[in-house]
Amino acid sequence: MIILKTRQEIAAMRDSNRIVAEILQRIGELIKPGVTTGELDQVADKMLRAAKAKPAFKGYRMRNNKPYPACICSSVNEEVVHGIPGPRVLKEGDIVGVDVGSIYKGFVGDAAITYAVGEVDAEAARLMGVTRESLYKAIERCVHGNRLLDVSSAVQDHVEPNGFSVVREFVGHGVGRSMHEPPQIPNYKTSGWNPRLEVGMTLALEPMVNQGTWRVKLLDDEWTAVTADGKLSAHFEHSVAITENGPLVLSEL
Repeated sequence: MIILKTRQEIAAMRDSNRIVAEILQRIGELIKPGVTTGELDQVADKMLRAAKAKPAFKGYRMRNNKPYPACICSSVNEEVVHGIPGPRVLKEGDIVGVDVGSIYKGFVGDAAITYAVGEVDAEAARLMGVTRESLYKAIERCVHGNRLLDVSSAVQDHVEPNGFSVVREFVGHGVGRSMHEPPQIPNYKTSGWNPRLEVGMTLALEPMVNQGTWRVKLLDDEWTAVTADGKLSAHFEHSVAITENGPLVLSEL
């Protein structure tokens, strides 16, 4: 069942997502060659504590695997999502997707940005640009009366004509008091459940776009998903509320 939120609940979600947005802004300022992904996680942990928020990801279980061990996900180059931060040193030309989640006032904030590390090549820059554009095209479709398929189609219809592929195994989701609520939000067209969008829905939209094949595989750490062909992947995410006045992006400053 899709859980509709009141105006007061959406305001509380805005507060939680603002913390996420501030962390992502700070991490973006720090990303450069020589920084480790573990150092970025330490920054997020410190900022969450300062805001009196809890990390939404740390300790989270999915698919009966072991608890996630960090505050952020840091997915470098061919890593699609759920990369675990640690001693890995970022290098000139890398791209790194950083996903941050917070719990504040009982609500989850969730957003992600893929950053360039120094100067990246033209195709990596284009991959990031197309992925970000597809997210905002999906956000534009988050209007009362549209259907879920309208949102999914917006991503696929932008990504594939640009020569990239949309990951199938991982999708967006409803978000609220729990990190994963109904509905699941594919980034591609399906013949499955296609509910009408209503005022009060809060959705985490997150295109995951690959340079080559859409297929992915899971590493032995039970969390990190990588492209099956070793090519680059980009990931952007915003939490969005559907309001009487159109989509409200909760995770933008």
